[in-house]
Amino acid sequence: MTAKILLGKTAIGFLLLAAASLAGEAKTKVTSQPFGKMPDGTSVEIYTLTDGPFEAQITTYGGIVVSLKAPDRTGKPADVVLGFDDLNGYVANFNGPSNAYFGAIIGRYANRIANASFTLDGQKYSLPKNNGDNTLHSGTHGFNNVVWKAKAVPNGVELSYLAKDGETGFPGNLATTVRYTLVKGDLRIEYSAETDKDTVLNLTNHSYFNLAGGGDILKNEVTIDASRFTPVNANLIPTGELKSVEGTPFDFRKSTAVGARINADNEQLQLGHGYDHNWVLDNGGKLAEVAEVYEPSSGRILKVFTDQPGIQFYTGNFLNGTVKGKGGKPDEYRSALCLETQHFPDSPNQPSFPTTELKPGERYHTVTVYSFSYR
Repeated sequence: MTAKILLGKTAIGFLLLAAASLAGEAKTKVTSQPFGKMPDGTSVEIYTLTDGPFEAQITTYGGIVVSLKAPDRTGKPADVVLGFDDLNGYVANFNGPSNAYFGAIIGRYANRIANASFTLDGQKYSLPKNNGDNTLHSGTHGFNNVVWKAKAVPNGVELSYLAKDGETGFPGNLATTVRYTLVKGDLRIEYSAETDKDTVLNLTNHSYFNLAGGGDILKNEVTIDASRFTPVNANLIPTGELKSVEGTPFDFRKSTAVGARINADNEQLQLGHGYDHNWVLDNGGKLAEVAEVYEPSSGRILKVFTDQPGIQFYTGNFLNGTVKGKGGKPDEYRSALCLETQHFPDSPNQPSFPTTELKPGERYHTVTVYSFSYR
C-alpha cells in the first residue's frame, strides 16, 4: 500500500499511513478451495485473489490463471482470459492433441527447441517431440501438466515444484517457485529457480487474453516496444537473424490494430498463419513497460512490464472452434491473443541469442506484470 498525503490529515495520521506502507500491509483477499482431483487422485486447489473489482483465480494444477476479471470503462468486470470451467477441461486439453496451454506456467523451456535436442557442456540432450520434429513448451509433460505445492502469501499465492534431473529430458534437479500477486489491477508474476546441475531454463505464462470478454481480437490496438523480431523458418524455428521491424507488418512501435496487417502478403505472416513470433524488446533487460493492448469497445487496457529480452505475440491462429471453453463456448479463430514474456525460442541452439543457461549457485529470477486499467 502506498502512503498518500491527504488534505485535512494530521501529521500523526500521515505517519500511521507511512508505517502501514513500510509494514507491507496486504489489502488483497486471498482464499482457497478444492478444484477437483487428478486422474491419480491428487487433490488440486484453486486460489482466488480479490482486490476491489479485480480478481484472479490460480489453480495448483499447472499454475493456471483460470480466471482474470477486470472492469471496463463503465465499471463492469468481465473475465478476460480463455480457459475452462473445471479441472477436467484443463486435464483433457493439456493431454490431448489440441493442447493450447491455456493460462499455464510453461517450463522448463517455453517456446520451440529445434529437432527436440540441444548440446550443453559437450553432452547432447534429447527431448520429447510434440511439434513435428521440434519440442514445444517442453514436450508432453511440462510444468503445465504437474500439480504444484502452494501457500498463501500477502496479496497472492506462491507455487513451488521440484523438477527431477532428466525430467522431460532436461538436466539437473530444478527447484522452481512462481509467485502470483494481485494489487490494484496489477497481476505480478515472479519466477525464481535454482539447479544442482548445468541446465537451460525459460519460463513464461501462457494466458490468452480477450479484453472484450468475447468476439475476435482484430480491433485490439497493440503497441510493442521492439525494434527487431526473430524471423522463423517453415518449422517456426528462428533463423538466427534479428530483423528490423521497420517497414514490415511487425512494426508495432506505434499503436496499431491487430487486424490492420495480419493478412498482408508477407512470408513471415504466412509461415505463422498470422502473428506467432518473438519480438526483441528494447528494454535492455530492465523491468519496463514493453507492450500495451487497448480494446476500444470496453475501454480496457492491458500493459505488460517485464525484464525479459523477448515477448512472443500470438494471435490465436490455431484456435478453430473445436475446443469448447468456459460455458461450453467454442474458442474460435483469433478470439484471443498471447503476450508471453520470455527468452528467445531455440536459444540453446542459437549461440548468438542471449543465453538461457543456469548453473549451480546461480539464481534464476524474473518478473512480469500484467497491468489492467481502462479509459
